[in-house]
Amino acid sequence: MFKRALVLAALVFAPALMAATPKIVNVWPGIAPGEKGDLKDEADLTKPNDGSPGGKRVIRTGNVSTPTLTIMKPAAEKDTGASVVIFPGGGYNILAWDLEGTEVADWLNENGVTGIVLKYRVPKRPGLENYVPPLQDGQRAVGLVRANAKEWGLDPKRIGVLGFSAGGHLAAALAAHPAERTYPKIDATDEVSCKPDFLCLIYPAYLVLKEQGDAINPSVKITDQNPPTFIVMAEDDPVRVENPLAYYLELKKAKVPAEMHLYQVGGHGYGLRRTKDLVTAWPDRAIDWMRFNGWLEKK
Repeated sequence: MFKRALVLAALVFAPALMAATPKIVNVWPGIAPGEKGDLKDEADLTKPNDGSPGGKRVIRTGNVSTPTLTIMKPAAEKDTGASVVIFPGGGYNILAWDLEGTEVADWLNENGVTGIVLKYRVPKRPGLENYVPPLQDGQRAVGLVRANAKEWGLDPKRIGVLGFSAGGHLAAALAAHPAERTYPKIDATDEVSCKPDFLCLIYPAYLVLKEQGDAINPSVKITDQNPPTFIVMAEDDPVRVENPLAYYLELKKAKVPAEMHLYQVGGHGYGLRRTKDLVTAWPDRAIDWMRFNGWLEKK
């Protein structure tokens, strides 16, 4: 009787377990643009003395030359059809893979959103600006999600992008290039819009040029075509609060809907890991913002 119960339980829960298994998709059909195959093997580059936000180790993925999308869908009964492509941070040197990637997808899943983690190319390629290959990966990634929305059970009009730190800069750079691809078009996917429907920037970096009086970095230029944007920062963040403040003001000048949450303390690089600092409650504010704007309505 006990064995029979186990078999029945396995049959009942197997579909749910299968649905929860992440799907991994290559961003490029072949070698990514400009890659020369001269990197070491992809690896976790975390060192014993590296920081542990929230008391947990962080997977610091490095030497990425084959970009991928890790697609994590919510349970069917929660699924709203909305999706968010996640750009982990890491200074364009590594990717904080779990802290600012898979853990974020898990949180989105709990709220009925498909989380799609982009593993973009790092570290910086010689002779190129640090964000250039990652921007190519980001454009191709959002285009892929939109082109495959029907097959993947997603709403092509509710695709957001959420970026942390350097990933926040990458998300803003993506928003600054809504029409033109920054690489030679490969196939029909590159004819599909890569513009996010909304943007979340969490402790974003590189948005302003300090030496030019905190002028907006040309790589993240703002127009009235920018998507609605949500921003979080702590005043004591070493990345400098002027980054999101100047960016927010430019959004307002362009009449782009925007919401910014500025906290007194919190530092940098906390991801979704809760601490005593109130800034780590930002996920609740982000979900409120997404719900207020109608992106979490089940359709």
